[in-house]
Amino acid sequence: MESWYYLLLCTLGLVLIYGKQTKNDDDIDLVRFLRTIHPGVLVRDEPFIINRQFRKNSLKDLERLGVSSVTEQSKDKPVSQDTNGTPGPVVLTKDGQIKGITVDKAHIFYGIPYADPPTGAYRWKPPRPVTPWPRVYDASFPRPACMQACRGPITEECPRKVSEDCLYLNIFIPLDVDLSSPLLSPLPVMVWIHGGDFIAGSASKPLYDGRFISNFTHTIVVSMEYRLGAFGFLVSGKDPHTSAIGNYGILDQQAAFLWVQRNIAVFGGDPSKVTIFGESAGAQSVSLHLMIQSSKPLFHQAVLQSLPFSIPLKTRHDALKLGKDFAKQTNCSVSDTICLLSLTSQAVLAAQMKTSSKIVNPFRFLEVFETWGPHIDGELIKEQAITAFLKGHWQKEKPMLLGTTSEEGVLFVYGVFTKPVSAVESTVYITAIFKQHALRVLHKYLHLYRDADRRDMLAQIVTDYVFLCPSRRSARAGIAVGSGVWMYVFDHVASDRRVWSGLTFCYQHACHGAELPFLFDSATVANFTMLPQEKLLSNRMLCYWGAFAHTGDPSSRAHQTSFCREQRLPVWPRYSDTSGWLVMNLTVHSHAQVGTRNHICDFWDQLGTY
Repeated sequence: MESWYYLLLCTLGLVLIYGKQTKNDDDIDLVRFLRTIHPGVLVRDEPFIINRQFRKNSLKDLERLGVSSVTEQSKDKPVSQDTNGTPGPVVLTKDGQIKGITVDKAHIFYGIPYADPPTGAYRWKPPRPVTPWPRVYDASFPRPACMQACRGPITEECPRKVSEDCLYLNIFIPLDVDLSSPLLSPLPVMVWIHGGDFIAGSASKPLYDGRFISNFTHTIVVSMEYRLGAFGFLVSGKDPHTSAIGNYGILDQQAAFLWVQRNIAVFGGDPSKVTIFGESAGAQSVSLHLMIQSSKPLFHQAVLQSLPFSIPLKTRHDALKLGKDFAKQTNCSVSDTICLLSLTSQAVLAAQMKTSSKIVNPFRFLEVFETWGPHIDGELIKEQAITAFLKGHWQKEKPMLLGTTSEEGVLFVYGVFTKPVSAVESTVYITAIFKQHALRVLHKYLHLYRDADRRDMLAQIVTDYVFLCPSRRSARAGIAVGSGVWMYVFDHVASDRRVWSGLTFCYQHACHGAELPFLFDSATVANFTMLPQEKLLSNRMLCYWGAFAHTGDPSSRAHQTSFCREQRLPVWPRYSDTSGWLVMNLTVHSHAQVGTRNHICDFWDQLGTY
């Protein structure tokens, strides 16, 4: 045991020595420190060097990052067009007429504006109501995604067109809905919030094609864009009239929910039966709306897929520090709003990318996984999500479906650490994250892994600490106050091909996001062909999600399709201690089971580090 203490003391010494070499009022670049120990660290959004002034176009630099086209508002297609010459369904919303398209699986309305463009003087302002259009709006094609840039293995998954003018949503409607006459029984609505670490992603990403879900579950599916990165979350001050105060991306989502409430009936949807669902950062967003009182009347139940509960939201103090560093990269003062607003879209994005390499709070190392995103502003967001769930400060009356994949951490750990990690190096990282609890964490995990490369161990710790165990604890806290919760683990392992992430280390792992091609029937987009039994798994998952959207219970047989009724699906029990805390294991042979890592989650619960 003495060797453990010696190793831990050495690690703490290194961290403290490095901290003393840095001025107290400066941000500590822990990434640079970690690279001196382990040169294989690859931080997402790694900075790039720009040799020209920021107010000049940096298009070539952005092309190196995977963005082929940055669309300014003035160059975008007009939002109102005369489309009378082409066929397609037409509906009349409160803002004007919209014409969509009909394809083999659904009626689709792409790129509907739900707010006015957040451009010019409105760059860092809350979303504004959309300006009505006088003619028929052409909703036959997706609009550009919100500003973002990608590099490395995920570049191919990035949208090819981005713009600050991006507050649009897509609507998918089953083919048997007659949009020319009102439905006697309007359909449930499922509103999808995409993931992407709050810096990337798009509602129109082929992986999230809503046609299959809509047609299979007989629901209306809505997906929306929302501002990302510095555009959506920059904090430069406290006064909303003179500075950026952050959380604009969350307000955008709220505005989209409100648009759905006002308009979804003309598309055949029931505004009183709205389910919001999302994965990763999308699930984080869902959890926040469950905490935000102003979001309460805008939806009625929630699905949270792979919610990273333990990745902390920034405090206002840390968000301001990030904003200060961002401003330095632009040669603007953080208090000079006019200077910041005069920056081109490309300049803002370039400064965001450069800023993202620095961890604002070096002793909250998990920020490496989420530099930009929502922060606790004391008004819209009042506390950490895990704290709100444990204290009951959320909308407990709403049914909730909550789950993870079995190997969440693989994607993160192998994406950050591109070379093998030794036992000593892993101890450094564990100490940086868990501080005084590091010895107990090491004692729990280190002896279970004998390989020289300890990335598998780190991946399991991330899976348990960030995703699985805080989700379990939140579910149990909800049940204690009478909430309806259903839990799952997606445990299917792909065979002889890679999982959708596009990263070679996701061979044969149920990685973070591995359930998405099954949920959206987008396996071909994810570079693999489903085997017959996997297609069956995909359909069965949709039976559960669809039943939840219709009734608030994934096992309900009411409103099920003939396929779902014929399958005689295993009952998905409500999560409770009376049922033995059963979760649904989603694999080729799906079944309810006791959580396989309950003893590990008991350890984390007792440690009290969430």
